[in-house]
Formats: sequence, C-alpha cells, structure tokens
Amino acid sequence: MERGNLIVRTVRGVAGAAALIVFTAATAPAQRSDELRAILDRLQRIEEQNRALAEEVRLLRMQIANTPRLEAEALPDAPRPASGEPTLKERMAVQEARVAEQAATKVEASQKFPIRITGMALFNAWLNKGGSGEAEYPAFAAPDQRGAGGAGLRQTIIGLQFHGPRTVAGANVRGEFNMDFFGGTGRILDQGARIRTATLGLDWDTRSVTAGLDKPLFAVRDPASLAQVGVSPLTGAGNLWLWIPQVRFEQRVKLGPSAGFRAQVAAVQTREIGTAVTAPGDAYNPDVGPTRPGIEGRFELFAGGEERRIEIAPGFHRSVSHVGPVSVPSNVMSVDWLVRPVAAFDLTGIFFAGQNVSHLGTGGIRQGFVISEYGDIRAVRARGGWAQAAWRPVQRLTVRGFGGIHDDRNSDLFRGAIGRNLAWGANLEYRLAPNVLAGLEAAQVRTKYLGGSTARNNHYDLALAYLF
Repeated sequence: MERGNLIVRTVRGVAGAAALIVFTAATAPAQRSDELRAILDRLQRIEEQNRALAEEVRLLRMQIANTPRLEAEALPDAPRPASGEPTLKERMAVQEARVAEQAATKVEASQKFPIRITGMALFNAWLNKGGSGEAEYPAFAAPDQRGAGGAGLRQTIIGLQFHGPRTVAGANVRGEFNMDFFGGTGRILDQGARIRTATLGLDWDTRSVTAGLDKPLFAVRDPASLAQVGVSPLTGAGNLWLWIPQVRFEQRVKLGPSAGFRAQVAAVQTREIGTAVTAPGDAYNPDVGPTRPGIEGRFELFAGGEERRIEIAPGFHRSVSHVGPVSVPSNVMSVDWLVRPVAAFDLTGIFFAGQNVSHLGTGGIRQGFVISEYGDIRAVRARGGWAQAAWRPVQRLTVRGFGGIHDDRNSDLFRGAIGRNLAWGANLEYRLAPNVLAGLEAAQVRTKYLGGSTARNNHYDLALAYLF
C-alpha cells in the first residue's frame, strides 16, 4: 500500500511539472521553433510515463486486495511451484524445526558465555602378544611373555570449550576442559574419570597468555592415533607427553602474507615422583622433592597455508630436581617440525637431547638420575624423538606410519635398567561418515635391558569413534 501511495504521489508530481511547463511555454515570449519542438517532445515522453505509472498503480492495488486470499490458499497442501522452490508451508515447517533444534542444543554458562561440547565416544578392541605387563597399551615391553586382550570405552573424551566477550584491555577470553575415563586400574568398576587438559587464556591481536594443564611447551606435538589416547602415542619412545601445570606467554610476529614467527615461554611445575634409579641392593634412598618449578621455551617459524606448509621450532626445558641435599639439573633441548609439501602428505616429529628427562613423561621408564652404592647422585643423559608420516590417498582415508626411540646413555645406568626403548607401527583411519571414524593399528615395542635380552610386545587395535 505504501508503494502504491508513493507511485500516486509521483504521478501527481510529474503531472504538475508538465502543467507548469505548458503554462510557461504559453505565457513566455515567442521562442525559436526548435526550442518549442523540444518542449513538445518532452511533454510527449512525460505523458507516456504517466500512462505506464497509472497501469502499475492499478496492478499493485489488485495484488494488495488479493493478498489475504492468496496466503490462505498457500497454507494448506498447496502444489509445488513450477520452478521447484519450496512452498510457503514447507518454508514455515523448516524454520520451526530449526528454532526447535537451537532450543534443544543451546548450552550456556551461568555468566551467559556460550559453551560448546566436544569430544568423541571411542571404542577399542585390543590384543597384546607377549611382554605387555598386563597393560592395555604398554609404553615398554616387559621381560615376561604374558599377553593380554580386551575391549572398552575408557579412552572416550568429553570436552567443553567457551569464548567470552572482549574484556581485560581488549583481550578475548577462551577456555577449554577435557576429561576421559582412563583413570583407575581399568578393571570392571574401576574406570575413573580424570582431567586430561584444561586451559584458560586471554588473546590479543599479537599475543596471548594461557594458564592450565597441558603438554610440555617444548614438546607440544603428538602423533595421531585412535589406539593410543589415554596417554599420548609413543609414550616412552620419544614422546615426552606428561600433562603438567603451566602458565604460557606467546608473542606472534607476521613476516609476510603467509609467514610468521611465534615465540612462547612458560613457567611449569614438574612431577619428580619415582624418577630415581638405585644401585642393586643399595639401601640409600634419599627424599626427592615431589614437584619443582621450571621454565620452558619454544620459537616457531612457519610459512605456507593449508595445502602447503612448513613449521620448525627449537625449544628448551630447564629445572632442578632436589634429591636429599643434592640438586640434579634437568636440561633438555629440542626441535619439532611439520612439513607438508602437498595437501595429501604430512611429516611431523620431534628430536630431543638432555639429562634428567623422566619427570616430563616417559611412560614408566623412570630413569632421571641414578644413586650409586656410595651415595653419589648424577643425572642420566638421554636423547630420543619420534616421527610420523601421514598420507591421504582419498578424501576419507588416512594412512600413517610412525616410529620413536628413547635412548638413555648406558654408562649412566646400572645392570638391569632400560638402555633403549624403540617403537614403530602403522595405522589406517577411515571416515565412515562426517563424524564417524574407524581405525586399525598394529605396532611393536622393543625394550633393551642392560645385561639382559631385548623384550618385545606386539599390539593390535581396532577402534570405532563417534565425534561430537
């Protein structure tokens, strides 16, 4: 109706302008014939426009008068338009369904922060052939030849993510919390929930501050596996994974359209329990400080986008273990990388070298320092790392091969200690649906005991994951 009134006002205005032109032409002094002809041509065009506008007004009034009847006829089961577009009733039904879905899935914190639920329901069926020590996925092979097998959902992960409004001098607030059910012994009725990682951070445009529980900063990468989730893959074979309390600061520098530099430092709290190796038959067992502060750093250079990318980052860890009256240094240097020459292939990994590294997560290989029969205490020197190659031949399939090693210096150890722990294997991951994954993995762990033989464990795992 408003459009019709506008058109009517426009017609009246045009008519008034035409009358004014005519009046001016009639009362003005005699003009040249060419000017009079131009005025007459303009009047003719205005009359044609008036007729067209009048017809449009008539049609618009008819449409407005018939609108209630047309809407009433469209609401019942009206036939689909010839163009194939949905009818008005179908559109209304879809809209109502979307509103109902949002009402059912909306999760909101008490402080009105939006929260997103993440994670996966993960089922594993596994089999160990010899040297398992009755562990589900052993980090090292036991000297005995006992095997084990089973199935369960202990590695299921439930997570929460939230993002808050801009606050604290313009920083974005974010948080994340992840838990699983890998606590306890794993026996029936003893599969407790536990916290995996949890972080709270403030993000500015070029810097961030994060506090929480996470992997060591200098060893942030993980191999990918659906078989090893309760602890990080290749634990005890080059992956220092232990989740430790820490506070991180990150500074980002842009070096080009697709290149940059990321500097990170962190204050961490280490876990020192059970890191000593004592001489056989030695009765001297000094007190060890259960936790110690430390500092870590990582400095990453990166270039490229999603399809082609390279990242390389040196890092370090520094802390001191208190063993009775003695201070044992823990110094570790590392370098980690990601190389993606083409979209379908990735190569990731890390190499480290240092001393007294067991408190950072070696999967039961507690050989940070040794205590001799004379009471001498010294750090164990170690080196190791891991690498994984991932290939995606088709969109739904990923094929991975991986390997890692943790090698303690033999001269720092006693007979019967673990001199070297080596692991390798391969896995397949197939996406059955956008949020359903199936995985198959086979791996072997070889553990060399000083003065003894090399123990082996073969592990096979079938996994089915539902992502949410």
